[in-house]
Amino acid sequence: MTFDDLRVFVAVCQAGNLSAVARDLARTQPAVSQHVKRLERATGVRLLERGPDGVTPTAEGLVLYTAARDGILGVDSALRQLSEMARGQTGCVRVTTGATTIRNFMSDAVVDFRRRYPHARLEFRTIVSSRRCFESLSEGVVDLAWVTIADAIPGIEQRPVMELPWVLATRDDDPLADRSSITPADLTGIRHIQLPDNAVSRAHLDTALNRLGVQLTPETGVADWNTACLLAELGVGHAIVPSLPYDSAAAAHRPLRFQPLPFLAPLTVGWAVRRWTTLSPLAKSFADMVEEQCRNH
Repeated sequence: MTFDDLRVFVAVCQAGNLSAVARDLARTQPAVSQHVKRLERATGVRLLERGPDGVTPTAEGLVLYTAARDGILGVDSALRQLSEMARGQTGCVRVTTGATTIRNFMSDAVVDFRRRYPHARLEFRTIVSSRRCFESLSEGVVDLAWVTIADAIPGIEQRPVMELPWVLATRDDDPLADRSSITPADLTGIRHIQLPDNAVSRAHLDTALNRLGVQLTPETGVADWNTACLLAELGVGHAIVPSLPYDSAAAAHRPLRFQPLPFLAPLTVGWAVRRWTTLSPLAKSFADMVEEQCRNH
């Protein structure tokens, strides 16, 4: 059994196809099969089920896949850290976020990071759902994920950074815009701009509204919070969104109002990682800079 055997086996489990892994690794399919067979001889158990649509790990294969994936990701992280240490504060920090995150939570941190580490790189991958962010972490594709904090996820550590109160976004000529306060009953008649189905923020909001007995009929749906506010500004409907800057520099010139909704529990956002102890020094530094920006705002 070799480290390369385990790498190939993990790739096969993730792809579910020997030919696809062979193409990705520039090897032949028989060569990929030999890696799996060597592992099966070493362990004495069958690791893959072969079917017409590809391969899937057996129960025994899942045990080895989970352990091998975690071990390989840990070794890769350590090798990256050693490389960064050898080169002196150079390297790459890979971050996955939602579409509105960089502008609203990270803009100052990005500038500070570039100033402090001019030879390091920041890579951002925009992913709409927290679920896909968690999957990207588990697969070792990214170092950090900025997410809506969810229930415990196996193999993922979450760190709350800030709480975002909910607000109702309306045009300034809407009847609700001049209310001194908004009640749950006021929400029942709104033309609701619905948040994405797969967003944790949508699940939090739906749960909170259900507890209050508020049922909303959506007029339209959006992929992110900023788009919801834009549609509210255009008079398409009303958006219930977390309180964010939302282009604060131009906010005074926009026909948009944000009414507080104190009866809804705030939304908690923050970092998710595989393990804080295995993050590279660069990734830890960027995470700290973002947290400092959030505290200052």
